[in-house]
Amino acid sequence: MTLDITPKDVLIVVDVQYDFLPGGSLAVAGGDEIVPLINTLAKRFTNVVLTQDWHPADHISFASQHPGMEPFQTIELPYGTQVLWPDHCVWNTHGAALSADLDIPHAQLVIRKGYNRAVDSYSGFQEADRMTRTGLTGYLAERRLGKLYVVGIATDFCVSWTALDAADAGLDVSVVEDATRAIDSNGSLARAWANMQTAGVGRLVSKDILG
Repeated sequence: MTLDITPKDVLIVVDVQYDFLPGGSLAVAGGDEIVPLINTLAKRFTNVVLTQDWHPADHISFASQHPGMEPFQTIELPYGTQVLWPDHCVWNTHGAALSADLDIPHAQLVIRKGYNRAVDSYSGFQEADRMTRTGLTGYLAERRLGKLYVVGIATDFCVSWTALDAADAGLDVSVVEDATRAIDSNGSLARAWANMQTAGVGRLVSKDILG
């Protein structure tokens, strides 16, 4: 049965940026494949929010800032364990730009995250210190918007963190699985889905919306 998408529902499109697409510095396999599907899904929604990873060049999550460390190793920071990444989504670079193939002119809001050098940020709702808010919860509440549907990159990091924080805020949220792609490092994808299931995040596919 096709879901009834109402004018109050919201599509959240996570980090469809060149550095996460094939050829990018932190490319996610198949990331480009989901862009046409996201565009099709977006046409069903009156409300669309985009998130954008947006880092200074010396961001603390970059392995290049930690002599002797390599990407995908971890360090301990005041807010917990931090995965080290290749330099990516540095502000005002091509890699940080949203894909030009995204065709969602009616998107109303872009949430930039990770702009604070000292704190990484996966979620569209709050940074990795779990204290600094982006304002997205307040935006949704003030506009009295309804169910959330999350798509984008990467399923096991920014998509799942966004969905988990939405659920933690008491929002009705689902991830559209075939409109996401994952990094899947060391079992991260399976863990992400397990955590989302435990938190009550829905798991859908695009045909549930498109019919």
